[in-house]
Amino acid sequence: MTQINIQFTLFSAFYSPLISTISGRFLQEEGLEPKWSVASPGVSAIAALEDGSAHVVQSAVSQGFTTLAKGEVPRVVHFAQINEADGFFLTGRSADSNFTWSKLEGADVILFGGGQPLIMFKYACYKAGIDYNKINSIHVGGAADMDKAFREGKGQYVQQQGPFPQQLEADQIGHIVADVGKQVGPCAFSSLVSTPDWLAGDMAKAFMRGYIKTRHYLNETSAKEIALAEKSFFPNIDLDALTSCIDTYQKAGCWTPHVDITRAAYEATLDIYEQCGGLMDRYDYDLICAAPPSSI
Repeated sequence: MTQINIQFTLFSAFYSPLISTISGRFLQEEGLEPKWSVASPGVSAIAALEDGSAHVVQSAVSQGFTTLAKGEVPRVVHFAQINEADGFFLTGRSADSNFTWSKLEGADVILFGGGQPLIMFKYACYKAGIDYNKINSIHVGGAADMDKAFREGKGQYVQQQGPFPQQLEADQIGHIVADVGKQVGPCAFSSLVSTPDWLAGDMAKAFMRGYIKTRHYLNETSAKEIALAEKSFFPNIDLDALTSCIDTYQKAGCWTPHVDITRAAYEATLDIYEQCGGLMDRYDYDLICAAPPSSI
């Protein structure tokens, strides 16, 4: 077995296309022994590629926008999609079958302090026709800090990826009122990244064989079976909450069987950043993305 080092920027069930390469043993079947980690808060997983401590990382094509805006040439390549939609939910204190985004104006909402999660949220507000600046935004830190703050009574709403909002529902602390991804629409949200040298090697081919099998598995297997395999990755999440989360993402269609980052999805992300992210230029697809490595 050859060790492959994988790093996540954020860790949630939304990234099951990468998690399940491990939990479903698809990488092991290709002769790869995965060792995974999560980037420290505030540190990009791209740094792990640059220092050689990771072979492949979870990131987003928007990472390339930041690099190009600095006048730098990207040294890494986004070669496959993980999700074609925003994976965040809005959870409120009470169940609200009549929720509208206008209810956020004047409300206290715990949000990510920046980056893609906040830009996508602002775009969701824009599409909903509400004024983001009328929201009382609360920034308390990373995902764990946000969950803790809401559990302690801060905020009327909180922005989270699954399975954390599903666990809030299980604990009768909150109720999911909106799917941010549905409001934003399809886009190139998260991606797999590596270096050109690694992508040209045999390990990349073996990884892609396992990754392609994983994406089909996620669309053909019951949410309960996937959750059972992933449960050890989420020790503080109830199995039912994790199952509900995976079922929701399956039905949302963000885990499409194809692995390439489509130009249509990429252009949609450019539109979002042009509207709400201060995009300096509509960077060409080929500056950031490439076709997946051959799996043959």
